[in-house]
Amino acid sequence: DLESHLQRCQQLSVTVLTDHQDLNNTELRTILNSTAPQQYRIRAKLRTYKPQKLYQSVKLHCSKCNSLQEIPDGDDFDLILQGSAVTTPNPELHNTSWYDSVMWTTRDQKQRKIAIHFVKHDEMLQQPEDTLLMIEGGTLKEVWKLTKRFKCVIPVRSTEDSLELLDLSAPFLLQGNIKYYGCKQCSTPKPIKGLSSIAAEQRPSWEPTEIAQVLGIEPLQYVFIMKFTLVDGTGALNAYLFDY
Repeated sequence: DLESHLQRCQQLSVTVLTDHQDLNNTELRTILNSTAPQQYRIRAKLRTYKPQKLYQSVKLHCSKCNSLQEIPDGDDFDLILQGSAVTTPNPELHNTSWYDSVMWTTRDQKQRKIAIHFVKHDEMLQQPEDTLLMIEGGTLKEVWKLTKRFKCVIPVRSTEDSLELLDLSAPFLLQGNIKYYGCKQCSTPKPIKGLSSIAAEQRPSWEPTEIAQVLGIEPLQYVFIMKFTLVDGTGALNAYLFDY
């Protein structure tokens, strides 16, 4: 893996980090005193790299406002779900022209009310692997169970007259084991009924980008970021890796 590879790099006395064989080696001191952009070939030693833990390298990036943020903790999502479960699903919002609803009460002491809304296509339910559903009042464990069987899961809550997304600290969509987040700064959430326009398509694919668009969400992208400090005896150069 990358972490053990980087540790090996640190142990080597000299590491060739770029591959411009047609260029002569340039001292870091010269590069630091030059104006960018220019192309160089260097021989340098890797002194340090950050972050030390590989999982800490993955962040969320908004391409619109260029902000970077940490991936929310699973416990944070669970707390948001628990907070939304305090509000009982509104039965008046069940079984519309574009989704079918099922509601039940849990058998535990809390006796939570859970509602699941299955989005229809041509007035029919799709196969589970093609289905988008919305859930109210579910726990994190229940949400993950649904993602294993159905294509897309959107956590929602009831208001007096419509379903709406949860706080954008929570994912606006879950697909398989991937959580999709929206930028709080750049998103302007639209009514959930916008999903009906995708359901009306000839073959609804439920692509995350299309779902984000109709819901007024500016999606955040997972990015990989690392910082390397390179040395060659003449100077130290910070190098940054940024990739989707």
